[in-house]
Amino acid sequence: MQPAEPNREQIELWNNVSGARWVAMQEETDAQLRVFGDAVLEALRLAPGSRVLDVGCGCGATTLDLSRVVGSEGEVVGLDVSAPMLARARERAAASETANVRFELGDAQRVALPSAHFDALFSRFGVMFFDDPRAAFANLASSQRPGAKLGFVCWRPLAENPFMYEALVAATSIIAAPPPTPPRAPGPFAFAEAKYVREILAGAGYVDIDVKERVLDVSIGTTNDLDEAARYMLGLGPAAVALRLAGADEETTERVRLAIRDRLSAYQDERGITMPARVWIVTALRA
Repeated sequence: MQPAEPNREQIELWNNVSGARWVAMQEETDAQLRVFGDAVLEALRLAPGSRVLDVGCGCGATTLDLSRVVGSEGEVVGLDVSAPMLARARERAAASETANVRFELGDAQRVALPSAHFDALFSRFGVMFFDDPRAAFANLASSQRPGAKLGFVCWRPLAENPFMYEALVAATSIIAAPPPTPPRAPGPFAFAEAKYVREILAGAGYVDIDVKERVLDVSIGTTNDLDEAARYMLGLGPAAVALRLAGADEETTERVRLAIRDRLSAYQDERGITMPARVWIVTALRA
């Protein structure tokens, strides 16, 4: 990678530590995040036979969901910068014998896309990592036919999301807090401001822009087990980033795990360990 290459930092991250972790935790993460993808699908109301671009498709769960919605006459292209995650996505598509999908390695900010081809653009937490989101959405919009749909989900501010914030609070009671991320900087919370999202989409040629708040319950872990849930939170999210940046040793990591476990206990009941997550569900039309 050349130092001046767009999105170089994110590309390196998702082809190394972050990509490897998501592949290793793919099953748990798919189960946890399914509710968000379903919310976007509900908002998009895709017709059978649609051609869809899945931006930031990761390990392919949403691409395969989209393939079932559009049916055998439709087409779904999963696009991502992470080679390890796409390798897992291709394995899953082959195992399920899904014929109407393909996966492409590329950066949505600058990858060459077919002009006016797609009927819809979908993303589950995959559009907040661009160095230049205006350029990225202009490029994506060029691949959509006039009147095509756009739908994605992105995070509201970290402090509004106990799903991630509680683990970070627990971790930083023991280790140093990571440096604050500037507002709108590439990362999970780049689109926390609804006004900013509307400005970007309008500038890229979208109309009928709707940015709607949703509060969705997220189950932490696959069983009602605080130890499993705490281990999961150590692997992904802000607490995991804080541990990595602090260079925490095994003893310190265990102390953080126990602190996270303690905070998660407040969210445990007979249903499991369930926490609220606040997101934007964003829809628009290509002008």
